[in-house]
Amino acid sequence: MNIEDEIKSTIKLSVTKKVILNLTFTRNYIGDKFSDLLKPFGISSEQYNVLRILRGQKGNPLNMQDIQERMVTKNSNTTRLIDKLLIKDMVIRNTCPNNRRKIEIKITGNGLNILSKLDPIIEKYDTIFTEKLSNKELETLNELLEKIRN
Repeated sequence: MNIEDEIKSTIKLSVTKKVILNLTFTRNYIGDKFSDLLKPFGISSEQYNVLRILRGQKGNPLNMQDIQERMVTKNSNTTRLIDKLLIKDMVIRNTCPNNRRKIEIKITGNGLNILSKLDPIIEKYDTIFTEKLSNKELETLNELLEKIRN
């Protein structure tokens, strides 16, 4: 379905407007489906992002600023996200031994367990959204999206 039909537009849209609306509509569509996948696990997409960042540290802690810099959603309140993950026993928070003003975060076994359960589900989810495109189309789409951001 084209974007005009999707949003029930009664006016002709410029190609520029169509692109922006398509990007926004698609981002929201994929985001909503992703949130639905995470709901049974009791985490948000932002919390999932934090857990993935921490798992990538391979057992080493990461400070709050570094987590924030790596977040997909840059405007996330990282402190609030970490607090929620602490309550769920998915991360631990410690004071840095070399700099007491610095807080370090580390993923727990529980956080790793949740991610290991989510990995195959997310893999299938990614495939569902990309299976209609060839590898060449996916490469082109990635190049175009990166070109928009740069």
